[in-house]
Amino acid sequence: MTKLLIIQPTHYLSPSNRSLHKTKKRSVVNLTLPYLAALAPKDWDVSIVDEQLSDVDFNAPVDVVAISTWTMNSLRAYDIADRFRERGIPVLMGGPHTFFHDEEAAEHSDAVGSGEGEMIWPQMLEDAAAGRLRKFYRAESLHNLENLPMPRYEMINPRHYGWFKTYSVQSSRGCPFKCEFCSERLYLGHSYRYRPTQDVVEEIRFTKSRDILFADSNFAGNMSHTMELMEALIPLKVRWSALWSAHLCMNDRFMDLAKKSGLLHLNIGMESIDTKTLASMNKRANKVEEYEQILKGLRKRNISYSLNFIFGWDTETPDVFDATLAFLQKYKVPAAYFNILTPDKGTPLYDRMKQDGRITDIDAMGRYPGDKCYIKPLHFSREELENGVRDLYARFYSYRSIVSRLPLPFTMANIASWIVNFSQRNVLQADSMESFDAF
Repeated sequence: MTKLLIIQPTHYLSPSNRSLHKTKKRSVVNLTLPYLAALAPKDWDVSIVDEQLSDVDFNAPVDVVAISTWTMNSLRAYDIADRFRERGIPVLMGGPHTFFHDEEAAEHSDAVGSGEGEMIWPQMLEDAAAGRLRKFYRAESLHNLENLPMPRYEMINPRHYGWFKTYSVQSSRGCPFKCEFCSERLYLGHSYRYRPTQDVVEEIRFTKSRDILFADSNFAGNMSHTMELMEALIPLKVRWSALWSAHLCMNDRFMDLAKKSGLLHLNIGMESIDTKTLASMNKRANKVEEYEQILKGLRKRNISYSLNFIFGWDTETPDVFDATLAFLQKYKVPAAYFNILTPDKGTPLYDRMKQDGRITDIDAMGRYPGDKCYIKPLHFSREELENGVRDLYARFYSYRSIVSRLPLPFTMANIASWIVNFSQRNVLQADSMESFDAF
């Protein structure tokens, strides 16, 4: 019987601190590892390791090792791969990072997969068992997302999760939009695809959980299908969270159905409060003049929500931080995430900035946690941009700000907002310590 070990690596804390990021528990159940295990041959002996929660046994008696890789954990993934290859064990590597950096990943693995796993993963495993691995496997087509196998959740350790576990369920892949900075539509495919409604419902039932996170780049890329799915969610009585575009919040019928079907928390890529900045992102669906109505509608329906912002665009000046904070406080926004513009490989933004010589450390970009600037901003210094984002986090998630923005936690939506705020305070404090360790 072939023994397969599937690993999701953790990441190093900083370039100078090679300590591993570790946590005792996760709030959301890992989907990647149980799903890859479900795609493996039924007669294989499969084990999984989430290194953020458990240590990797480098002496494990296995025949094949597979590593799922993001840019954040890629350096750790390479070190893990090298250790197993020293023992003569073949290592397979895949994930979003290998889609853009397959040649780099090939230096540390015996086979590199690029594209959707359903199209290449079974062949990679078959070739590994037969000793005939090729260096590169590339998916030549996109999966139709029908009849996906149920993740092998029996393989996860329940001690690593709380009593109220949130399960990730994927209902679609891809995104109908073409934002200048986003690379997800490239490795997930240019077309927006969705799973049959009944398949999604069956997977939710399979989790036996009331708490669901839809792990989609855009949960509502096709509004009519999404409404069909939300109708089907009503009898399940679940509490669910998702990400979708801001403009959908202008549709009262859509939002009323979302609330009725159990929407607990919504994440929105608002990105900026400035019209010129949105235009430079090619974020055409976002209309600044609609923001007030959108946010009032969410508050009226008692829906917890969070907003994403990206700073460092050529259209921005240092006063953008104060302006954004004033906007968030004016509308009592429950939660927000602040990011520094980082051009992902494969995007038009990356190509343009690389050509103009504006990427300062192309090798380190995206490899470490925290809000680091890897570009030459037009109207900031790198330090001013990093400090501006860090200060905005500190002011927005201060105790005074939290109390002034959030309603009392008497409903599930309000409780969710309080939880997000205190979790972000913890992240902010951890990032501050990691920044200190880096010196």
